[in-house]
Amino acid sequence: MKKAILFIGLFLAISGFQACGPVIVSHSLADPPPPWFYPNRVETVRYIFFPEYSIYYDLSTRTYIYLDGGVWMRNKVLPPRYRSYNLNKSRYKRIRDYYDDNIERYHDQNNSNRGRSNKNVGRRSN
Repeated sequence: MKKAILFIGLFLAISGFQACGPVIVSHSLADPPPPWFYPNRVETVRYIFFPEYSIYYDLSTRTYIYLDGGVWMRNKVLPPRYRSYNLNKSRYKRIRDYYDDNIERYHDQNNSNRGRSNKNVGRRSN
């Protein structure tokens, strides 16, 4: 008899949750974004790019992404060579409509020529 009552109670509880819609349970609140990101602004971006330093920040994993010896590195903190930079006062660009894990592909397509000079490029004379 106890099993029947337990089964009916469980059935009613599950039915009640279905009527409420999806229930999401989290063990902790999400970490806030870094202080250099606009506070209180809702925007669906994954990456922030700092063009002066060629550094990306991944908001979903809370990691910095940067080139180190030709290899893309991901770290929670910047290496010592970047720590003197003030990202709060630096110009940055929100990378909209790109959510892939491979930021190298995006960088190669959009930012690989940043900072290069064309002073030495030969010009044709007419």
